[in-house]
Amino acid sequence: MKSMNIMVVGVGGQGTLLTSRIIGKTALNNGYDVKLSEVHGMAQRGGSVVTFVRFGDKVSEPVVEEGSADILISFERLEALRYAHYLKKDGVIVVNDCRIDPMTVVIGVAEYPENVIETLQKEHKVYTIDGIGIAKELGNSKVLNSVVLGLGAKIIGFDKKDWLQVIEKTVPQKTVEINEKAFLKGYGE
Repeated sequence: MKSMNIMVVGVGGQGTLLTSRIIGKTALNNGYDVKLSEVHGMAQRGGSVVTFVRFGDKVSEPVVEEGSADILISFERLEALRYAHYLKKDGVIVVNDCRIDPMTVVIGVAEYPENVIETLQKEHKVYTIDGIGIAKELGNSKVLNSVVLGLGAKIIGFDKKDWLQVIEKTVPQKTVEINEKAFLKGYGE
């Protein structure tokens, strides 16, 4: 049986916690022991949000150690760069190719780094997606997490229908249809 260490990172309000719960429930429904851990930071003010999802035959602790993540799912490119050191050597990054300036950049204390994706690609296998663009095409920018999750789900594995069943039971009822469409777009359909 496979085991996997996944980090989901983003900025407050992007759906990081919901995405982690969907990953965890999908793994649980497939018979794995699952552990989740959430670090909220200053989520309410646009700060980093980091979650860990670990699953396998037996998982003893929820935290993914540096250098041991199989997959890093990021809803913003700087967040991917910030947490890339958690990946193992053959780890994969799934990143929403968008820029959200942190407060230090907004107030002029720091500069947003140039060529973030290219920098990440020097050491890691990186899959990018325009999650916000796709979500806006669907008519709801708030489903960008489901778009990005769709791409991540192809790498994580499990049957597509398993993912869709968990989405249906996890997202707010009035948003099921749009979240399923967003997931399928990210999945490549």
